[in-house]
Amino acid sequence: MATPPSALHEPWREPERQHDAMVFGLWVFLASEVLFFGGILLTYAVARHADPQGFAAGARASDLFFGTLNTAVLMTSSLTMAVGERALKEGLVRWARWALIATVLLGFAFLVFKGFEYRDDFEKHLVPGLDFRFTGRAEQLFWGFYWTATVIHAIHLSVGIGAVGRLLLLDWRGEMPSHWMGAEATALYWHLVDIIWILLYPLIYLTGRP
Repeated sequence: MATPPSALHEPWREPERQHDAMVFGLWVFLASEVLFFGGILLTYAVARHADPQGFAAGARASDLFFGTLNTAVLMTSSLTMAVGERALKEGLVRWARWALIATVLLGFAFLVFKGFEYRDDFEKHLVPGLDFRFTGRAEQLFWGFYWTATVIHAIHLSVGIGAVGRLLLLDWRGEMPSHWMGAEATALYWHLVDIIWILLYPLIYLTGRP
């Protein structure tokens, strides 16, 4: 099935050139995101190297159930996002619509489960500061990393949900088929968010566990 026509925007006059520019610009943006998260991961590596036993002790207090559940949810959303993007590019608007709806619902499910996990973390005094459960510096550094990395990831995921929601708004207006390039860009961003979580999952939830 032929790729549907795309919506051209200034200053582009050819879909191919617009597509190349979109892909290049998005990869530059994604590279900046990788550098940003790379700094956070480097901080994690240095702190863990300084006191691996204390870091592992702090990590064992993380909730493996919620971490694994959210990993499954996010990986499934990556599948539905890929299906939606490919279906729209092939002109299968109905399949794309349902796949994108599923992606949004899975994204919201991730945030809801994360909210439950945060509530448990508060109840278990796992927020560095007053009444923190641990006294060691390494444990505090681990949980500082946990809150920083997971909150920033949740913000990025919320942006992704908004981007997918925009595609569904275009669908409601009957304009989504011509915006398949936007769907491709959204899919690339969504997959980056998923990849970041794949990196965070073992660092947070598997460290210190047999």
